[in-house]
Amino acid sequence: MNPVIYYDAWDLSCKTPFGAVAENEKVSLRFYIEKSFQARSLCLKLRLDGEDSARTILMQKTDSTPEFTIYAGEFSVAKRGLYFYRFEIEADWGILFVGRDEEARAMIRDFLPEWQLTVYDAAFATPQGMDTGIMYQIFPDRFRRSGKTPLPATPGSRSLHRNWYGRPLFKADVPNYQANDFFGGNLKGIIEKLDYLAMLGVTILYLNPIFESASNHRYNTGDYMAIDPYLGTEEDFKRLCQQAAKRGIRVILDGVFSHTGSDSRYFNRDGHYPDIGAWQSPDSPYAPWYRFENEERTEYDCWWGFTTLPNVNEEEPSYREFICGPNGVLSYWMKRGASGWRLDVADELPDGFLEEIRRRVKQKSPNAYILGEVWEDASNKESYGQRRSYLLGSQLDSVMNYPWRTAVLDFVEGGDARLFRRRILELLDHYPRPAIRTLMNPLSTHDTPRARTVLGVRRQVDGLEQGNYQPTDEELARGGRGLQLSSLIQYTLPGFPSLYYGDEAGLTGFRDPWNRRCYPWGQEDQELLGFFKRLGQIRRKNAKAMREEIQFLSAAEGVAAYRRGSIVTAVCAADSVRTIDLPGRAELLLPVGEAELKGAALRLSPGSGAILRLMEG
Repeated sequence: MNPVIYYDAWDLSCKTPFGAVAENEKVSLRFYIEKSFQARSLCLKLRLDGEDSARTILMQKTDSTPEFTIYAGEFSVAKRGLYFYRFEIEADWGILFVGRDEEARAMIRDFLPEWQLTVYDAAFATPQGMDTGIMYQIFPDRFRRSGKTPLPATPGSRSLHRNWYGRPLFKADVPNYQANDFFGGNLKGIIEKLDYLAMLGVTILYLNPIFESASNHRYNTGDYMAIDPYLGTEEDFKRLCQQAAKRGIRVILDGVFSHTGSDSRYFNRDGHYPDIGAWQSPDSPYAPWYRFENEERTEYDCWWGFTTLPNVNEEEPSYREFICGPNGVLSYWMKRGASGWRLDVADELPDGFLEEIRRRVKQKSPNAYILGEVWEDASNKESYGQRRSYLLGSQLDSVMNYPWRTAVLDFVEGGDARLFRRRILELLDHYPRPAIRTLMNPLSTHDTPRARTVLGVRRQVDGLEQGNYQPTDEELARGGRGLQLSSLIQYTLPGFPSLYYGDEAGLTGFRDPWNRRCYPWGQEDQELLGFFKRLGQIRRKNAKAMREEIQFLSAAEGVAAYRRGSIVTAVCAADSVRTIDLPGRAELLLPVGEAELKGAALRLSPGSGAILRLMEG
């Protein structure tokens, strides 16, 4: 008969420190076996990812409780990498294999998953001060247009909407649509609203691509060294960075380095540029950047099959020099004020290229930020047949935290608090502490439906109906309340919240392009806007707490509650009233719905929540 055992990698009485460790950092483990079971020995088996052989660490009897014998062990790892471990209990009749369940607790069973231990470079450092700030993401064509002067001539064919509040076009609206309809948002418009962003508490401004491009999303770069004429000039960009810095705001650019546009200075399939592009001649200086697949050079490797997005060969020395060299794209724009880069489709960039990007960016500014687009757990992701090393210290600072977006929205919509806790703690367990401090935590982005729509519209809306869909008053109210509850969580989790432009003003929308409508200046949802102003104030005033570890107080019966230092966040997604016992007396900082505080107990009605501050003494 198998013994009763206890080990929980998320419990500090079993493992310290919590989560990932630096090279040569000591790890202490404690494993509990029921006293009546006579184990001959207990050992830990630790192996490096991809290797069959394992290091054996013998656990020693050290202490006991009335129910358990306690075994303890210590070790450290000198080489960074992704490691996995399990336990083996030797009994009189053989070996009992111990692996983890889905919540990191020990179970005796063959072929169970192992625990993950991420070991990162001891010198891994990420930018200071970001963990207490707020990011604001702007899709530049749709935030604000300054001035009424005619827009300049540009390569390619563009159309300009006359109505700022109109609906973006879609592929069914225009034959062979190429996302070439613009609303005319520009850099001067962003400059005019920097005080507004500062009022929201924004400290990081992330801009979707701003380089010259034939499309409104600008992910098909035409010229890396030129600001798109519809957005303004290089001088406008420098002024934006200068004015933002005066308000304590860093400007982060979107680096699209896995592909260019076919209509670009480098490929030049449409002949809009004076340079001889790779499409036009194998003698072009840009020809080695691309992979042509037939002798006629009419077929080429392109991103996800889109012929307007020819892939580049990031291993090509001339391309690497162009991006990462002393006078390359990274250096050029950082000299002009950029404080870092968000790397588009980072999982499609080779490890060596990512490492070279980091060397150049950190050489220009050690406190610059390198953010990667990775949709899954970035600590153990595999892409193109290999395990990636994004967060071990030589590539990214951190990633766009889509797994937590899913965790928050699913909880607020469905009420499974236990699943929410597991999703939060698993990522914290896997990610290095420097990466956690600089995690970008979004609820909406340019690649996802807006959170208010996700949480408000419960019926299936298909295809083109999404573009013309007008949420009902009930859907708007439900989505607005859900967005507030989700934001209570988003603004108090480790890392920093990322606010997608217009969410705070009440914008709705399904996927691209419906999530890219223009900011509704003069038509904002004032209740939501006031709520987000208050959230920003709370983060500013409680910066110390935003650096503390997370401790769950409740994760059951539809209620998630946790504290970070003196700040407690609680959300009730249950269908009936719930009461949470707090660690002490508290004050309500920001209630949503019916949240009533009585002494050290918080009473929450369904669909309510609050941020509280624990009182001293």
